[in-house]
Amino acid sequence: MNLLEHTLAALAVQALLRLLTGGWWPGAAMASAYFLGREVAQAEYRWIEAYGHGLRANMPWWGPFDLRVWPKLDQWVDWIGPLVSTSAVAIALRKR
Repeated sequence: MNLLEHTLAALAVQALLRLLTGGWWPGAAMASAYFLGREVAQAEYRWIEAYGHGLRANMPWWGPFDLRVWPKLDQWVDWIGPLVSTSAVAIALRKR
Protein backbone atom coordinates (compact mmCIF):
# COMPACT_ATOMS: atom_id res chain seq x y z
CA MET A 1 0.00 0.00 0.00
CA ASN A 2 1.20 3.49 -0.66
CA LEU A 3 1.24 6.14 2.05
CA LEU A 4 -2.26 7.44 1.26
CA GLU A 5 -4.24 4.22 0.95
CA HIS A 6 -4.92 3.80 4.67
CA THR A 7 -6.01 7.42 4.88
CA LEU A 8 -8.35 7.06 1.90
CA ALA A 9 -9.81 3.84 3.32
CA ALA A 10 -10.37 5.56 6.68
CA LEU A 11 -12.14 8.47 4.99
CA ALA A 12 -14.35 6.03 3.07
CA VAL A 13 -15.31 4.24 6.30
CA GLN A 14 -16.01 7.58 7.92
CA ALA A 15 -18.29 8.63 5.05
CA LEU A 16 -20.15 5.30 5.18
CA LEU A 17 -20.70 5.59 8.91
CA ARG A 18 -21.84 9.18 8.44
CA LEU A 19 -24.63 7.84 6.25
CA LEU A 20 -25.53 5.17 8.81
CA THR A 21 -25.26 7.19 12.03
CA GLY A 22 -25.71 10.80 10.97
CA GLY A 23 -22.47 11.87 12.64
CA TRP A 24 -18.87 12.28 11.53
CA TRP A 25 -17.24 11.27 14.82
CA PRO A 26 -18.34 7.61 14.94
CA GLY A 27 -16.62 7.00 11.60
CA ALA A 28 -13.54 8.91 12.69
CA ALA A 29 -13.30 6.88 15.87
CA MET A 30 -13.86 3.52 14.21
CA ALA A 31 -11.47 4.07 11.30
CA SER A 32 -8.75 5.55 13.51
CA ALA A 33 -9.06 2.78 16.09
CA TYR A 34 -8.89 0.10 13.39
CA PHE A 35 -5.71 1.41 11.80
CA LEU A 36 -4.04 2.20 15.12
CA GLY A 37 -4.87 -1.29 16.41
CA ARG A 38 -3.57 -2.87 13.22
CA GLU A 39 -0.24 -1.06 13.48
CA VAL A 40 0.13 -1.84 17.19
CA ALA A 41 -0.50 -5.54 16.47
CA GLN A 42 2.17 -5.48 13.78
CA ALA A 43 4.56 -3.77 16.21
CA GLU A 44 3.90 -6.58 18.69
CA TYR A 45 4.95 -9.14 16.12
CA ARG A 46 8.06 -7.16 15.24
CA TRP A 47 9.01 -6.91 18.94
CA ILE A 48 8.41 -10.62 19.53
CA GLU A 49 10.56 -11.52 16.53
CA ALA A 50 13.36 -9.09 17.34
CA TYR A 51 13.55 -9.21 21.14
CA GLY A 52 11.18 -11.89 22.47
CA HIS A 53 12.87 -14.96 20.98
CA GLY A 54 9.68 -15.72 19.06
CA LEU A 55 7.51 -16.04 22.17
CA ARG A 56 4.65 -13.70 23.01
CA ALA A 57 5.11 -14.56 26.69
CA ASN A 58 8.49 -12.80 26.59
CA MET A 59 6.97 -9.49 25.51
CA PRO A 60 6.40 -6.87 28.23
CA TRP A 61 3.24 -4.77 28.15
CA TRP A 62 5.19 -1.89 26.62
CA GLY A 63 6.68 -4.00 23.81
CA PRO A 64 4.54 -2.60 20.98
CA PHE A 65 5.35 0.95 22.13
CA ASP A 66 9.10 0.39 22.01
CA LEU A 67 10.38 2.87 19.44
CA ARG A 68 12.92 0.33 18.19
CA VAL A 69 10.09 -1.56 16.45
CA TRP A 70 8.80 1.60 14.69
CA PRO A 71 11.78 2.41 12.43
CA LYS A 72 9.98 3.17 9.16
CA LEU A 73 7.98 6.22 8.15
CA ASP A 74 5.16 4.16 6.65
CA GLN A 75 4.54 2.48 10.03
CA TRP A 76 3.82 5.91 11.50
CA VAL A 77 1.86 7.28 8.53
CA ASP A 78 -0.39 4.20 8.44
CA TRP A 79 -2.05 5.23 11.73
CA ILE A 80 -1.35 8.97 11.95
CA GLY A 81 -2.81 9.64 8.48
CA PRO A 82 -6.23 8.14 9.26
CA LEU A 83 -6.32 9.72 12.72
CA VAL A 84 -5.52 13.23 11.52
CA SER A 85 -7.61 13.14 8.35
CA THR A 86 -10.78 11.71 9.88
CA SER A 87 -10.51 14.04 12.87
CA ALA A 88 -10.06 17.01 10.56
CA VAL A 89 -13.13 16.04 8.54
CA ALA A 90 -15.19 15.53 11.71
CA ILE A 91 -14.13 18.93 13.08
CA ALA A 92 -14.67 20.75 9.78
CA LEU A 93 -18.08 19.21 9.08
CA ARG A 94 -19.50 18.85 12.59
CA LYS A 95 -22.10 21.57 12.10
CA ARG A 96 -23.27 20.47 8.66
